[in-house]
Order: sequence, then structure tokens, then C-alpha cells
Amino acid sequence: MCGPRRRPASGAGPRRPPTRAAAVRPPGRNPSPRPTNPTPAPDGSHPRVRRTPPHPDRSPFECDPNGPVGYPGGPRGWRVCHVACRAQHAHRRSPQEGIPMSVETQQAPAALTDEELAELDAHWRAANYLAVGQIYLMANPLLTEPLRPEHVKPRLLGHWGTSPGLNLVHTHLNRLIKNRDLDTVCIWGPGHGGPAVLANSWLEGSYTETYPDVTRDAAGMARLFKQFSFPGGVPSHVAPETPGSIHEGGELGYALSHAYGAALDNPDLLVACVIGDGEAETGPLAASWHSNKFLDPVDDGAVLPILHLNGYKIANPTVLARLPEAELDELLRGYGHDPLHVTGDDPAAVHRALAAALDTAADRIAAIQRAAREDGATERPRWPMIVLRTPKGWTGPAEVDGLPVEGTWRAHQVPLAAVRDNPEHLRQLEAWLRSYRPEELFDEHGVPRPAVLAALPHGARRLGANPHANGGLLLRELPMPPLEKHAVAVDKPGASMHEPTRVLGELLEDVMQATAERRDFRLVGPDETASNRLQAVYAASGKAWQAETLDVDEHLDRHGRVMEILSEHTCQGWLEGYLLTGRHGLFSCYEAFVHIVDSMVNQHIKWLRTTRRLGWRAPIASLNYLLTSHVWRQDHNGFSHQDPGFVDHILNKSPEAVRVYFPPDANTLLSVADHALRSRDYVNVIVAGKQPSFDWLSMDEAVVHCARGAGVWDWAGTEDGSREPDVVLGCAGDVPTLEVLAAAQLLRRELPELAVRVVNVVDIARMMPSGEHPHGMSDFEYDGLFTADKPVIFAYHGYPWLIHRLAYRRNGHSHLHVRGYKEIG
Repeated sequence: MCGPRRRPASGAGPRRPPTRAAAVRPPGRNPSPRPTNPTPAPDGSHPRVRRTPPHPDRSPFECDPNGPVGYPGGPRGWRVCHVACRAQHAHRRSPQEGIPMSVETQQAPAALTDEELAELDAHWRAANYLAVGQIYLMANPLLTEPLRPEHVKPRLLGHWGTSPGLNLVHTHLNRLIKNRDLDTVCIWGPGHGGPAVLANSWLEGSYTETYPDVTRDAAGMARLFKQFSFPGGVPSHVAPETPGSIHEGGELGYALSHAYGAALDNPDLLVACVIGDGEAETGPLAASWHSNKFLDPVDDGAVLPILHLNGYKIANPTVLARLPEAELDELLRGYGHDPLHVTGDDPAAVHRALAAALDTAADRIAAIQRAAREDGATERPRWPMIVLRTPKGWTGPAEVDGLPVEGTWRAHQVPLAAVRDNPEHLRQLEAWLRSYRPEELFDEHGVPRPAVLAALPHGARRLGANPHANGGLLLRELPMPPLEKHAVAVDKPGASMHEPTRVLGELLEDVMQATAERRDFRLVGPDETASNRLQAVYAASGKAWQAETLDVDEHLDRHGRVMEILSEHTCQGWLEGYLLTGRHGLFSCYEAFVHIVDSMVNQHIKWLRTTRRLGWRAPIASLNYLLTSHVWRQDHNGFSHQDPGFVDHILNKSPEAVRVYFPPDANTLLSVADHALRSRDYVNVIVAGKQPSFDWLSMDEAVVHCARGAGVWDWAGTEDGSREPDVVLGCAGDVPTLEVLAAAQLLRRELPELAVRVVNVVDIARMMPSGEHPHGMSDFEYDGLFTADKPVIFAYHGYPWLIHRLAYRRNGHSHLHVRGYKEIG
């Protein structure tokens, strides 16, 4: 029997307010803004949930084709129309519904049968049960005996509030994938809902395939429960350890840009993206709504945003959940989406409504892609999205200690926090768990029953087993041109000049051309490709663009693979999503403003560090930064554009995953870029100038020098090899190198008897001890370059104390004098 889950006769707290029906509805059907703080009626009911009696001859999801738009008993007192009705009766569709689609989109989605509804509800209840069990239990997973305090974890960690909503979405995506044989991944924006994603992975079997010791039975369920947020176990958030995930659940704001990055150049992939209403308040998320202006319906896949409005963050209401419906629709339509609304807290009604909404969205996506791919449509489409309103902590305790929990901010983390010590909390927890009727969901051995698994897709179609979510499995070697083709001729050091990044741009043009058919390389940047002298790439690929194009515009291309948007957050998110699904790329940015993504790259480095310990995660292409327009060449912009500290931030992170390079000229830049673009599982930061600069090394010399990471430039110094130098001039960075070489020339002229050694450092991590960084030098190597006791004057591109920090354990550190940028413009 399906329908609202049975609440226990006693023990789970007072009865909830009257249930709200669910509906799918189009935008623009809000009769009037509702009050912000309406007054409850004397009987405790709420004005927003007042309902009128249903029509005696129609189901709640039918309407009178000749009557007013809406069905009786809509949620929160609104009279709205189900999308199936609107598809059948064209006169009922809003004139502002967006770009017309083909006739296929006007077909009503098939209604769920009672059997399908029962199967979906069984899966959802099972996932909810497993999510609660992970937060609370370390024994007695099937409740085969009365719950006792020793069955409960001593410390309760995790987030319940978002989990039932994520379980609902996962359950219905399973149905959609299975029925339509879709290639789909999902980005779980509310990544703190780790219990939900882990529960679904365990139910579908992908978790056991990844971790065979967590079997799909009672013993495996017990292990799944105990390991969650437990010493030696798994994180409470969606993480690299989670099968099917490409999105770290710690920091909010990046779900949608990751989703679009995954969809780029994946024409057969559907990327569902759950966006929490808390995350929707972040700046990065707000900017990433514009990603649909760059999504090519011909060569790219589709993104289906699912905005989950459960109403609350940790302790506050969310902005979007408190907007009047019409205002929210105006916002989302302004972003270029056609929202479908699903609202309610009655499980059966919500199941039917969400199934219809997903079917409608899938039909519209298919129609958009057919129109572009078969009919040559070029008008920017209005992509569908879903707005899902369900209570925070749905199906959890209605009240705890006399305070409302379900549907409030109190459901965010652990609703019952004192289960071991408070008998009433223990009783409520047991009642809560038993309300899901686990005996109907799992057999006596803890194996999920057939009804629970009936709607699951199979094999690689499962969300936890899709190879796109383990992108290294799909990664191909990047076809790199021979360096000699783009090398600049250097007959004598300093005799010629080039713009290093312009030379690199010609190499990137070849990479773009070589990947034109396979489409697995992208260049991203915040409107700086030409400014950073990389415009040669436009000969191979224009700039992705689906919005209006004017005659004055240059290089805009509906199928382009150069991505430019003036949001470093969005650029970073696109590229991360692209790399994590098995492709290659480069992020070009002004040095001073790459700090905008400091915390984003921090999360990505944590991801890479963790995946190195997971044997099942295949290596992915490195995240490569080209930082230019740097601190020493700001004649035009000045002090505001000077900040070389991104490398300090990077070098604070996991040594096994970070690399920082300062190529001093064009050929060394080519060598470093070639290495970085071929590498795996690193964050590579390349700092190089774009202004004309001297050429110091031939291509062969540059390759050798970059492979060593640091070396003596014999031609620049005055030592004859008969003794140690009197002084060492070190340098890292193109302008500091020029300064050091000028100083060496002055010393040669003014103090010819002085033995001067010039050491250039390309790989700045070479300054560190070998025990601190894989690229670090042993003391023997370091002393061989800088000596153990001679004065060293080091000209550094960035903040001088970084060099002191990296080298403070070295012999002769007291003789090390670093000159660099000191925040004086």
C-alpha cells in the first residue's frame, strides 16, 4: 500500500500540520504574493495550506478544459494547473512559456501506475531509512531488537535536513534513466547530504562494487552505518570516496558550473544538478546561471537544474524560498530557464508530480536538441529546470523537546541530539526509524526487496557507476605538437625578444586544431584571452556563445571551445567539471585576480589528494593555470592589479598535488606548458609575462633546464670553476631574471675579480627540502647550486618571505637575502 507513510501510534511527536498536495505547474501562475509571516488560524492550521474540496469527478491532477486555470486544492492555497493538463489543452499554456518546441513536447507525460508509485515510494523510504541509520546507528541496523543506547554512535554527526530531498531526486532520476536509457550524472550541490548519496549508492549496488566489504546485506548495512563520519570511516559530505560524485560537498556555490563543465562536449550526457536554496545565495552560483548562454545544443550535453527549496539554511530562512512565486519565476526566466514547479509534503502526490516534471523536462531537452541537431535551429533555447519545494527534514520528527523540527531550520543536522542520554530521544529515534517500515524494504538478511530495486537502472547507467563520474577512465592523451615547431630561435642569450604568451598561443592553436574532431580541450578565462596574447587560438576555435551576436562582435562561435565569462568562479567551475569528466584544459587569468578562486582551487586540491589514495579513481588531467599580466608589468593598470600571492596560497597545499613554475622566457614557457598539459592529477600554476622580453635559452637548453627545475647559467656568471663563487645571484620569474642578469653584467664590468654565480629557478618547489615536497632538492643538491656558506642574493617574482619559508632549513639560510614584491605599487 502506498501513500503517506504511516506514523507510529505514539512516540514520534505531535501530528504534523495538514498535508499539502503536490503539483507541477508552469511559471507565472502565482495569483498574489503571500504574506511573509501569516498568522496561523485558531485551530493551528496555516493560511498557506488551506485547501478546497476536490472535484468529485476528477483527480487532483485533472482540470476542466473550459474552466479556470488550476485544480482545486492546490498547495498553499494556490490554484495551479498540472503540466499534463497544460500539455493537453494548449489554450491553458502561458503566452510567455518560452521558445516554441516541436510537437513532441506537447504530449502529456504518462501518469505513474499504482505499481510504479509503490516502487518509487519503497525506494525513497529505504534511502531515508539508510540515511537516518548512517547518522545514528552503529549496531542493530534492521531493528531486530528494541533500540538501546549502545546501538547509537557516541558522537552524532551528519546532516539530515537535505537528505530526504536528495533521496527523492535520486529515486526519480533512477526511474527517468531506466525508462529512457539515459546517460546521466548528477551534481549534488547540497553535498552535506552525504548520507543520502551513500544510501542510494548502496541500494543500487555501486557502493558494494567499489567497496566489496560493504556488502548489500545486514552486515554491509551495519558497516555502512558505522563508518559514516566515524574515525577511520568516510566523510559526512559527498566526497571523492563517494561513487558517482565529481563534486566535493564541503564548500557551496559551484554545483551548477561543475554541471555545465561536465556537459560541455558530451552531447549524449544529461547532467542533473541539485541546487540547495542556501547555495543559491552564493555569488558563484548566481553567476553560473548564465552558463546556459554558452551551452551548445549541438555539441554539448544538457544540464537540468533542480532548485530544491526546503526553506532553510543552518539557522535562517533562505532568500529564494521566501520570494513570491511570480517573482522567483521572473528571476529564473530572466536567467533563461523555463521552470517547472513541484510543491508538497504528501509523498504520493509529490511522487506523481516529480515524475511528471522530469518526464516533461526530458521531453523538452530532447526537443531542443533535435531542433538544433536535425533542423538547424540557432535560436537560443529556453532550457527547462525544476523548482522542488519539500520540507526540510521531511519525514523526520515533527517536534523535539516541544519545538518544531520538520520543515524548519532545526532539521538541518541532527534532530535528536541526545539519544544516548535522553530516553525520550531514544524512543523518538526508534519510532522515526520504524516509521519507514524497514521490514517491507529489506528481507531478514538485510537484502533490499525487489520492489525497492525495481526502478533502478543497470550497469553503467546507474548514477554511482557512470564512467563520466570517474573521468580518468575516459581520458585520452592530449595530442601535443612538437616543441620545435613553435620554438623561437636563440643564437645568443638576450639577442632577441618575443612575447612569451603569444608564442604559447600558437602552440595552443595547434592543440585546439588537433582536438577539433574529438573535442576534449577547452581554454577558459575571464575575458582575457586576447589581452593575455593567446588570440592565435581563434584560428582553430572561436569563443563559445549562444546569445545575440552583432556585426561588431569578433570570434563568437556557437560551437566554439574558448570559454570567456567575466566570472573567475564560473571559469574555474567549468574547467573543473570538464577535467573531472575526462577532458583537458587551461585557465588563463590575470595574476592579481586569480585570488578570486582561492577557495575553489583549495577544494580541488583536496579532491586530488584524496583520489590519490583511492585505487578505483583513475587519474585525471591536471588543472592548469596560466597567470600573466603580472605584478612587474602593470604600467597601464597599476597598484590595484598587483598581487603575486596566489603561488603562496598554492604552496601551502598538499605537496603531492601542487606545482608552481616561473619560466623566464618564451622557450621555457613552451617547455613548462607542454609538461603541464601532459600531466595528471596536479594543479600546475605557470606565471609568465605577456610583454616583449628577452630570449635566453634555445629550445633544447630550455627543455633540459625545465626538467632540472633549477640550474646554474654559466654564461651569465663570472666564476671559472677553480673555486666556489664569492656570491650567488638567484632568480625566479621573468623580470627578476632580467634584473639579476643586468646585475651580473654590472658586476662583471665593475668588479671583474669577483666570482659570481647565476642560478635560475623555474620550479619554485625545488627550493624546498626533498622531504617536504616531491620536487624538493636534497641538501647536497641545494648546496651544489647555492653553496653552504656564501652570500645569496635572490630576486624573486613574488613576496620575498615565501623564499625564506621554503629555504629556512638550508645551510647558509642566514646568508640568504631575498628581494621581491613588498606591496608597494
